[in-house]
Amino acid sequence: MIKLFLVEDETVIREGLKNTIPWEQYGYRFVGEAADGEMALPLIRQTKPDVLITDIKMPFMDGLSLCRIVSGEFPRMKIVIISGYDDFEYARTAIELGVEQYLLKPITKHALKKVLTELKDKIEQSAEAEDYQAKYQYEMHEYEQFSRRRFFEKVLGGELSVSEIYEEAARASLEVSAPWYNLLFFYLREKRDLSQEMRERVSRRQDMILHYFLRRGGYILFRWNVDCYGVLIKGAAEELPELIQRAIHHIQKCCEDTQELLDWYVATGKAVERMSMLPECYLVVNHCLAYRFIAPRLHILSEQLLEEQHNGQEEREIKEVDPAQMDPKVIRDFLFGGNVGEIRDFVDSYLQNIREALSSRMFRDYVVLNIRFAVSSYRDSLGISDEEFEGRMRNPAWDMNMAPEDVEEYLTDMLETAFFFRNKESDYQKGKILHKALEYIDANFDQESLSLNSVSEEVGVSANYFSAIFSQSMESTFVEYVTAKRMEKARKLLKTTDKSSGEIAMLAGYKDPHYFSFVFKKNHGLSPREYRMGTKG
Repeated sequence: MIKLFLVEDETVIREGLKNTIPWEQYGYRFVGEAADGEMALPLIRQTKPDVLITDIKMPFMDGLSLCRIVSGEFPRMKIVIISGYDDFEYARTAIELGVEQYLLKPITKHALKKVLTELKDKIEQSAEAEDYQAKYQYEMHEYEQFSRRRFFEKVLGGELSVSEIYEEAARASLEVSAPWYNLLFFYLREKRDLSQEMRERVSRRQDMILHYFLRRGGYILFRWNVDCYGVLIKGAAEELPELIQRAIHHIQKCCEDTQELLDWYVATGKAVERMSMLPECYLVVNHCLAYRFIAPRLHILSEQLLEEQHNGQEEREIKEVDPAQMDPKVIRDFLFGGNVGEIRDFVDSYLQNIREALSSRMFRDYVVLNIRFAVSSYRDSLGISDEEFEGRMRNPAWDMNMAPEDVEEYLTDMLETAFFFRNKESDYQKGKILHKALEYIDANFDQESLSLNSVSEEVGVSANYFSAIFSQSMESTFVEYVTAKRMEKARKLLKTTDKSSGEIAMLAGYKDPHYFSFVFKKNHGLSPREYRMGTKG
């Protein structure tokens, strides 16, 4: 039902309209009335009607003054002006305020019914368009778009000038202007050997997290890599802490009972007051996130927390070193779950609490052997020989007699080399997955049942992983790719056949012909009918 509010100072007219019009038959629900604008305004704010009918000439606050306020606060509200004054100036002012209709008294039931019917159609069409827009945005996973990801890569990498940041943001339809900014990164990685049911459970939790940021102002969500998402948080300085805490609380709530299914971590940066200062914020976030391998039980990571950890552990003697931190598993976990951009921060975190102890030759040899065994074990799992591995290292001649200051570069060199071979093997496996997926998509894109989940299940990987590798490799999201294939088929059918738009929608993979028309116009700027007329004209 469409909600309607009536403002009229003449009691007889107001009561007559309220009691004689069969509102529900016309698809309306009468939610309130008032004798003037001043009395009406708080009631309008409370009931939030879809349609406001108001007289122009009223005491205390007239109809035009009320319209100015209401149209500013509720831009989607439809307004109908009624008046006994056939005055062009009133009509012109009403039009400038965006009033839908201007009716003269006495108002007939037939005239009002006509206006209400037209407004109802307009409201329903607008609501349908908004539903289609929301569905389109959800399907397109706009946070996945390669252009958005590339924009943030360039911003956080310091590649853009201030003017370029705002120019590229406008091209990507991103509203980035704000007094202050911060970054939040969250890492979600499925554990191995999960059943399909478990994967679906993880996927639902991930969707809950992503939709939280998509539906709320103050956040811009983007994918960073296969397992990591970034959120640009923007607003007034006093708003940012609350926005961050709400985001952390939501992620924690979604993930805390999935420990057996999912590794999850959240890292936050340090607020900055310019977009051009975000690279500094990113350095903090990246350093914090890399600490998840050192302290895997800490799921919420911040600069303050790391400083507390460091201050409590610096300048330790050998006997005070935490054995858990020296466990080779810490390095192996990083090799399996980290990425090249985190190497320096991981190395710094790994060594920061034992730097003083490295002055001991015996302890230093132990650390170097620990690194060598951990990386060698991982190298063997990739099937890489000693000769191949050492041939890729910057300094293959490292020996056990290195100085304390060389341990950091040794660990960095070993990790970078291991990541080179890991990524080489990963790229090969991704290529096989993508080849199989593209064959399946090309054979089934015109089936409405085709989805990210159905394709990922076909190729035997999680939907999240498939979505990430697809967009990284194709520079297009899965849905963008499928939509392009469907639009290509639709264009061909429009040009070469006389089939109706509804028939073409079905053949292109759309059950709803109206949604098909919406998507077609979104992509081509023309309706299917207009496109057909243009090609045959």
